[in-house]
Amino acid sequence: MSKRMSVVICGLAVTMMTAGYASAQTATEKTKQAAKDTGEAITDASITAAVKTKLLGDTKVGGLKIDVDTNNHVVTLTGPVHSAAERAEAIRLAKTTTGVKNVVSKLVIETTAGTTGKTDKDDKLKVDIKDDTKKTTDKAKEKAGQAKDATKDAAGKTADVTTDAAITSAVKTKLLADTTVGGLKIDVDTKDNVVTLTGAVKSAAEKAEAIRLAKTTTGVKRVVDKLTIQ
Repeated sequence: MSKRMSVVICGLAVTMMTAGYASAQTATEKTKQAAKDTGEAITDASITAAVKTKLLGDTKVGGLKIDVDTNNHVVTLTGPVHSAAERAEAIRLAKTTTGVKNVVSKLVIETTAGTTGKTDKDDKLKVDIKDDTKKTTDKAKEKAGQAKDATKDAAGKTADVTTDAAITSAVKTKLLADTTVGGLKIDVDTKDNVVTLTGAVKSAAEKAEAIRLAKTTTGVKRVVDKLTIQ
């Protein structure tokens, strides 16, 4: 009788342990699935906003010059940097952002060659003007006029070529700073100074405000509205 009771008790203990293990395993699987679902729910727009905010807030990185685009949680960084260290820091900031699966770097390290070339041209222009002044006053005036026109043309081109990356950064910063707009849910893309807004807003008023902020940003020629009201 004693042996039979021992067998029964052992059987019950094994059954309870098995049931407890199965329950714990099920709970673990549910936790993993919930974590996976949460990760997948992070939108590309919110990742872009988060990465951009980190770049703008880091003193080692020129965040205004770096364009951030996200597609299927893969972040692409485009734009100029001053050094390999700055490029590495920008990539690190992007990689450590929640929801980012991978980072594609299209960052280019700027060199001083362009600046040197510009200085040589300016020096040559000064020499030309000096030589022509020795010949005749009229020739000097002509060269001075050409130099002035060239300066105006260069200034005009500089204004026209406000980088798409800088415009994207400026618009995104304004959206994030405005309390009436859900900036984290709005993706900003710029091409040829034309800004495209994509994402979800809560009302027509929020949509109108987001478009207004983009339109009033320096360098923006036009705004394409792809915002949807939820």
